[in-house]
Amino acid sequence: MGPEVDRTPDQWKETLSPERFHVLREQGTEPAWSGALLDVHDPGQFRCAGCGAALFRADDKFDSGSGWPSFTRAVDNGVVTEQEDRSLGMHRTEVTCSRCGGHLGHLFPDGPQPTGMRYCINSLALQFEPDGE
Repeated sequence: MGPEVDRTPDQWKETLSPERFHVLREQGTEPAWSGALLDVHDPGQFRCAGCGAALFRADDKFDSGSGWPSFTRAVDNGVVTEQEDRSLGMHRTEVTCSRCGGHLGHLFPDGPQPTGMRYCINSLALQFEPDGE
């Protein structure tokens, strides 16, 4: 079964900035320490910049020192998809939005408790929604 939100590359280009298109649709990565959401710690949730799906809570965000927003868990089971990524000569776990298939970042087993996981996510793949909005 494919993503719920299915658009052509041209349709994505109409709705996403070139930078967001590169990250979400071409599996790009923003430079470390450059993301607008890196230092956002206000209460709220982080949504997919492609389709608006709720992905991560601010309560689960932590400073990993990696240069990208990092989370210990997704907001709910099934909102992100994890798959093997052997690109760039490395073995990693890619994280994508289950709703639209957009590339978010990677998952590493070196995070803090309670999960021990670090969802290392591109700011360009996310939109922040403060609580109460």
